[in-house]
Amino acid sequence: MVKTRILTAVVMLLLFLAALFYLSPIFWMALLLALTVAGAWEWRRLGGFSAAHSAIYLILTAILAGELLFWLDRSILADPYTLSFSWLYAVSAVFWIFYVPLFLKARHPIRNPLLMALAGWIVLLPTCLALFQLRAIDPALLLGFMAAIWISDTSAYFTGRSLGKHKLAPQISPGKTWEGAAGALAAVAIYALSWSWAAEEWFLARWLLPLLLVLAALGIVGDLFESLLKRHAGVKDSGNILPGHGGILDRIDALTSTLPLAILSLLYLQSES
Repeated sequence: MVKTRILTAVVMLLLFLAALFYLSPIFWMALLLALTVAGAWEWRRLGGFSAAHSAIYLILTAILAGELLFWLDRSILADPYTLSFSWLYAVSAVFWIFYVPLFLKARHPIRNPLLMALAGWIVLLPTCLALFQLRAIDPALLLGFMAAIWISDTSAYFTGRSLGKHKLAPQISPGKTWEGAAGALAAVAIYALSWSWAAEEWFLARWLLPLLLVLAALGIVGDLFESLLKRHAGVKDSGNILPGHGGILDRIDALTSTLPLAILSLLYLQSES
């Protein structure tokens, strides 16, 4: 199981890096659209949608994601730092910063299919657009933000296993500890300071430490949010498309809560520079 998990992770990383740096924009767009629809497929499972509702949801998701990507691509041709979709990134930020912590505290399942569908779009669509716009600005920048989340997850896991004693959210994800969270923040702080020292964009370098620490904290929130949804749905993983890792949502849960805020912050800092 461990070997399968490691092998899948290595293959996914190599394929992602190849796509990130070598795919043309149109094929990158197609890849993001496919991943968004795959995420919607797993989301309808977590939401307990009927067959008819699932079909409608997947079709609408494909249409929405395709149209939004098309208009974002047109805007990016004029200016990679376009603010055209800053409103959607802001909606995502409000969702993750204000609504999700209340949801995690109450732990009440979302019974209304329409609300569950809307929540899925708020999770998936801004993430899709953030991946597209951040890559258009600079693929290395997107990789840098994603690396912060990967470092956070890895550090939390190993610190929690070696030092963890105090449960972070025992009724949602018993494996997570406060020590693991502290280890994640410490590792991300070191990474942020290193990146700040090497960054050429001064307007970004001065904000990297607080920004990446906030992203690390939100990454934990995103992980807990999906864990709670899986508990409500009575499933261990969101899917089984990735051997040893589960589904697409299991791999991008922390990215959905962080990348929209990352691009929103970058757009604001650029406008102020």
